Amino acid sequence: MTFKVGIDVGGTFTDFLLMDRQGRTSVHKELSTPFDPSIAVLSGLAALAALRAMPFERFVRDLELIVHGTTVTTNAVLTGNAARTGLLATRGFRDALEMRRGVREEMYNNRYHPPPPIVPRRLRLPVTERVDAEGNIVTPLHEEDVISSLEEFRNQGVEAVAICFLHAHANRQNEEAAARLVREALPDAYVSASCEVLPQVRFYERTSTTVLNAGVGPILSRYLRNLTQKLEAARYRGKLLIMQSNGGVASPATVARLAAMTLLSGPAAAPAAGLALGYQDFISVDMGGTSFDAALVRGGQPAVTTSGTVNRYALALPSMEINTIGAGGGSIAWIDDGGLLRMGPQSAGADPGPACYGRGGAQPTCTDANLVLGYLSAEFFAGGRVRLDLQASKAAIGERIGKRLGMDVVAAAHGMYQVINVNMASAIREISVQKGYDPREFPLICAGGAGPIHGAAIAAELGIRRIVVPRDSSIFCAAGMLRTDLKHDFVRSCARVLPRGKDSRVKALLAEMQREARATLKTEGIGSAAQRFLYSMDLRYLGQYHEVNVGVPPKMLEDWKAMRERFHQRHDALYGYSLREERTPVELLNLRLTAIGVTRKPASGREPRRPASCRQAFKGKRSVYLGGRFSAVPVYDGERLGHGNRLAGPAIIESVNTTLVVPRGWNAEYDALGSCILKT
Repeated sequence: MTFKVGIDVGGTFTDFLLMDRQGRTSVHKELSTPFDPSIAVLSGLAALAALRAMPFERFVRDLELIVHGTTVTTNAVLTGNAARTGLLATRGFRDALEMRRGVREEMYNNRYHPPPPIVPRRLRLPVTERVDAEGNIVTPLHEEDVISSLEEFRNQGVEAVAICFLHAHANRQNEEAAARLVREALPDAYVSASCEVLPQVRFYERTSTTVLNAGVGPILSRYLRNLTQKLEAARYRGKLLIMQSNGGVASPATVARLAAMTLLSGPAAAPAAGLALGYQDFISVDMGGTSFDAALVRGGQPAVTTSGTVNRYALALPSMEINTIGAGGGSIAWIDDGGLLRMGPQSAGADPGPACYGRGGAQPTCTDANLVLGYLSAEFFAGGRVRLDLQASKAAIGERIGKRLGMDVVAAAHGMYQVINVNMASAIREISVQKGYDPREFPLICAGGAGPIHGAAIAAELGIRRIVVPRDSSIFCAAGMLRTDLKHDFVRSCARVLPRGKDSRVKALLAEMQREARATLKTEGIGSAAQRFLYSMDLRYLGQYHEVNVGVPPKMLEDWKAMRERFHQRHDALYGYSLREERTPVELLNLRLTAIGVTRKPASGREPRRPASCRQAFKGKRSVYLGGRFSAVPVYDGERLGHGNRLAGPAIIESVNTTLVVPRGWNAEYDALGSCILKT
């Protein structure tokens, strides 16, 4: 077996990166098939086989590894198409899912209502049982309540059952008993118990996460079953790994049990791809056809959060801190009630797509604006495989935007371009400025099929002076997937004031998590030599509500004095103060363990240096809208540029799967990895 392939299923395109043992790559983009994403996956593999001039059967036989990121679970939540789910809750607490935290996300907006719960009230059924905060069973489980509830679920056609009892993180006995009854009575139902999904404090977050897991579980299981059956029919004998939201990969069997870990699957690979370029501090952005994803990496460590949301539903599983907005090549332009121009979050998607695709789309999109402004070529889009209809773009923009704003087509298109750039810059500010980081101190790694067109405009909005466009920028996340390790997160709540000496409970919980972690990695074929464990603790000052996650070296696991000092330092770095001098007690809330199965990474091919001249790649000139007017701008073939080539803007660099706009005042130079570095 000689090939590895990363596959990122997006809302508009499915991206493929094929890599052989020498580090040579082949890139392909396939229009996604939302009704069955596995169709695009198999079609893309067939296209890769054709690129290598190999029969499909032999190509599949030579595939060693497929790493796959999927949006099927995310789309199910975003579109309200989660599986029909029932919830078993402690009697008196069935409405926690609807009450949430009791606080509006927009405090001063009286019309801002919470989203409808994934589980309607008629399917949230009470069960008599009770465990106290210390884990003592106050009331044993009334099995007859569970049995009668399951009969109702059966009558309602429930596909998945979530179980979340009060204080189950402290004692899982009642939840486990209920789960056994569910599996016996409804053997075809997907069962999600909070003690297995998220055994930690905070009842609403635990309930929401457990319900999300149940709601997407049947959908992911069906998709994975469908995909594996198609791969088996194609005689694939290699390994299949699925990208998770925490930035690691896992086996299909593992993610099927914890389906909510794929809710931010695709974008989580971007930081790994950025690190492979040799940068330790950077902001990565990925602009595809539907969405724009931004992440910040500092000191080689991507930011991770346990307080994320998906479509405003709480998700407390560890996930990459990625800001995703509806801004992509397919983002639709529209005029709001106040007469203001808006871009997205609605997208034309893959079918029918932007007006210029000629597939029946009539809405003006970002891609249409880029075509009108000359940034895209009608003849060379997707390397010439797709011919764009310029007149359709002009008609859509002129009719739906220009007329309503009293502008000509070009002015309206340029307005669309500016609005979406500001939207994307604002998304970057949320993960940088609002977290205490100055974006001007970071290079901007710009990826996605549409990203390099907008990269310089976004950077100018933020004051960033260095942009990196990777060689495989159009399939950046697919490339990152081939460089990730297996990764699993475990948590145990252990609420207490930080002890002064040895604590048997802490030691026992750490040992329990490590046994579970080793067993999980073993099922995925990871030997002990390739296993790594990272420990951390959620700590806070006594009386605080929010906690701070602090990494713990193994030698410091019971050095509580050193832990206090690390917490003071971390709190000071985040919030500008600590209570070290006041001697305020520090409280331990959760113990966390991240288990990593180290995988073999593909080598990065380095290019020999060539002369600076770009004459060999010059294609001609094209009329491009820059600086408020159209000018004849040089166009270069990006496939013929490499290490050492330099050029000054304004210029357009066209590759098969992306286009790079180099504005006036910017200089571009290619490095040894084939990345284009823009500086101003």
